[in-house]
Amino acid sequence: MKVSGFTFLRNAAANGFPFEESITSILPIVDEFICVVGDGDDDTLERVYAIESSKIRVIQSQWNESMRDRGFVYGQQKMLAQYNCSGDWAFYLEGDEVVHEDDRFHIRKTMEDNLSNLEVEALYFDFFHFYGTPKQIGISGYRKAPRIIRNSIRSIAPDGLFWIVMEKNKRGRYPKAKHANGRIYHYGHCRSVEKMNKKLMQVGKYWGSSHEAFKGYGSIDVAELRPFDGDHPKVMEHWLKTEAERVFQPDPSYKLSRRDYRNRIRFWLEEKLNFEFSKKHYKVIK
Repeated sequence: MKVSGFTFLRNAAANGFPFEESITSILPIVDEFICVVGDGDDDTLERVYAIESSKIRVIQSQWNESMRDRGFVYGQQKMLAQYNCSGDWAFYLEGDEVVHEDDRFHIRKTMEDNLSNLEVEALYFDFFHFYGTPKQIGISGYRKAPRIIRNSIRSIAPDGLFWIVMEKNKRGRYPKAKHANGRIYHYGHCRSVEKMNKKLMQVGKYWGSSHEAFKGYGSIDVAELRPFDGDHPKVMEHWLKTEAERVFQPDPSYKLSRRDYRNRIRFWLEEKLNFEFSKKHYKVIK
């Protein structure tokens, strides 16, 4: 079995991504790692080259600045990396996502166990979306998502995040997936306010919009937040001390939106029924 890891980056250093930690965390699982680095104005490319591993293959790219339709430029860059994967499985990890060292063996074994089961098209992970500080997570978005795809099926990623499997060239659907027996630690929303603001100001145009200045993490319904008392991947130790926000202060003037009220009803139902209602971008296979 051969496993390919892949990602795409642009201005990741300037925008506070723990991309070096992310790449380092996945290298023990994969046999090759494809890293597409877009034309930027920081030292992201040099820092990727500085990671000592013969598994890494760097591809330099240029972004289509005219593509501003719902993040499709992200899909273009993700697929550029995926199309260069030669493994049986392709493991996608974003530049602010990290694999825990305790999960590596189990993830690799799950790929081995399902290699010959062609019904399994993807493997999905449990997600920890850290918000405001590394001590709490947000639960309003997806809590499980596929990050490993079988590399012999026709799949695309329209906005760079989730996969669509194409059937007969005309019809798309989410992949059929099993649990990867692993977790993804997502740190994008606990980086410093300064670097989060810089990132949001840069990427808004790719979604056909612009972002107002990011003032902090406090403008959120605290009902979306849960304490995190687990341990972080060891590779994140330095980043958490130097790059992450340390203190979270909710905005007392924040007014609940209709979305917030809908989420609160959903959270209440989840607690009462012991069932998770978050959106799934895959079909579960038992």
